Amino acid sequence: MKSAIIFKNVKKTYASLQAVDGISLNIPEGEFFGLLGPNGAGKSTMINMLAGLVKPTSGSISVMGYDVQASYQEARHSVGIVPQELVFDPFFNVREMLRFQAGYFGKGKENDSWIDEVIDRLDLREKAHTNMRKLSGGMKRRALIAQALVHRPPVIVLDEPTAGVDVELRQRLWSFIKELNKEGHTIVLTTHYLEEAEALCNSVAMMRSGKIVAADTTKNLLKKFASKNLKLRLDLKSNKTLPADIKRIQHEAIGQDYIFQLKKITDIAKITESLGKAKIDILDLQAVDIDLENVFLKLTGK
Repeated sequence: MKSAIIFKNVKKTYASLQAVDGISLNIPEGEFFGLLGPNGAGKSTMINMLAGLVKPTSGSISVMGYDVQASYQEARHSVGIVPQELVFDPFFNVREMLRFQAGYFGKGKENDSWIDEVIDRLDLREKAHTNMRKLSGGMKRRALIAQALVHRPPVIVLDEPTAGVDVELRQRLWSFIKELNKEGHTIVLTTHYLEEAEALCNSVAMMRSGKIVAADTTKNLLKKFASKNLKLRLDLKSNKTLPADIKRIQHEAIGQDYIFQLKKITDIAKITESLGKAKIDILDLQAVDIDLENVFLKLTGK
């Protein structure tokens, strides 16, 4: 299978900060790939290097076979990037902005039908002749997504594309992006909505402190870390606390809910018996399968 994106031992250093530390990554063509990690993990630096906006300290990056530094023009034509920031030209309306953007990539009037389709699919038709400055934050986000797609790049990078937008746009956007992926476009997504990554991405890489700590198919990662968690809603009135033997079991507390990580099935009996002896009532009990968020927390420590 051909590669859409290749990072080879890429490092990026800012003074004493190692933003990206020796990353090697191969993303096949047609993949729907998730790049996950806490703030400061190095995700945006990787995207900026991919776009040619930041030069790696060492290593190499290619897009669709084109080296990002040596063949910048061809590499840039091959990728469309939706940035986190709402950066736009304030002097044009939406349609004008998209036509100018298409022109930067050598696309003329023959591209107008694609511009119309993108405008329709992102529900921008009523705002097509509105100046960019007058759009709401959500509409500006839609326009930036349209801008990244306007030259029909084979690789589409979405950097937190649904941050701060309404649920309806998220649904419309993912419907459109999934269709583009089915047509053969390679999609790279960074998101804080881990349920999105789990639902959309075939493969994911998780970053921490400039390094990739895990990279595999989403299915394999979930299988690798498969475990059962026990979720209990406890009545801890009268200043009662968890018994000491239970505190030693890895868990997290969210209000009255306590989620315990089970190493073996007999842990359930141990927990419930100990709570009974401490006269702590169990208000609700359920087994919870591990999800991508659990894997993320384990690997990133966040």
